[in-house]
Amino acid sequence: MPAAGQQAATGAGAVLRGLDKVNGETTDIEVRAGQTAELFGLDVLVAQCRFPAGNPTGDAYAYLSVRERQDPDALFDGWMIASSPALNALDHSRYDVWVLRCITS
Repeated sequence: MPAAGQQAATGAGAVLRGLDKVNGETTDIEVRAGQTAELFGLDVLVAQCRFPAGNPTGDAYAYLSVRERQDPDALFDGWMIASSPALNALDHSRYDVWVLRCITS
């Protein structure tokens, strides 16, 4: 997250990477804020994505909600930081999802 006193800008969405740990396949997707996308059978909602103002390539952090299809219970619901995805990670036996950066346009 931004250092104390540093202003954050809001992106139009987030670029996410998914990993299937069984076969090693990775997929990158762009998801607009407020939208849900399917990634390896998981529904991933990006509520918002933020980054340091004046530095769009800086450390992004996004609020994600991840669910398995047809299951109302969230597997993950919270902020995920691009530079430290393990700090607050999706706990799934087969899939990993993490934030790469915010969409700025």
